[in-house]
Amino acid sequence: MTQLQTPQAIFADARAMQAQALERLAHGDIRDAAEKAWCATKRATDALILARTGEEPGPTGLTSDCLDDLVISEPAAAPLQGRYYSRLSQLHGACFYTGACNQHTERRIRETAQYISDAEVLAAA
Repeated sequence: MTQLQTPQAIFADARAMQAQALERLAHGDIRDAAEKAWCATKRATDALILARTGEEPGPTGLTSDCLDDLVISEPAAAPLQGRYYSRLSQLHGACFYTGACNQHTERRIRETAQYISDAEVLAAA
């Protein structure tokens, strides 16, 4: 039997992943840090969607679709949308997969903590 996740548990997972991202960054492993920050972003987004719809989306494609839908019904979520796609593209795609990390990568990794906080505020609204 699968245990159902709560938004709070998923947000806790997101914060743990972000802590791991900062740890990897401190050890000079920017690619792993970028992937962990991306994971934290996705988990925080999943938690927000679960809080708003009652359903956890699952794979990244579904999370993206659900976030796009959420922005239509809840315009207050719009600022997260661009930040989510920026991390998907730059942290997950460019830096982690291809090694194309740049001067903005570390900033995006560090700013993921604020993304999580912003998603939590929206989930509680």
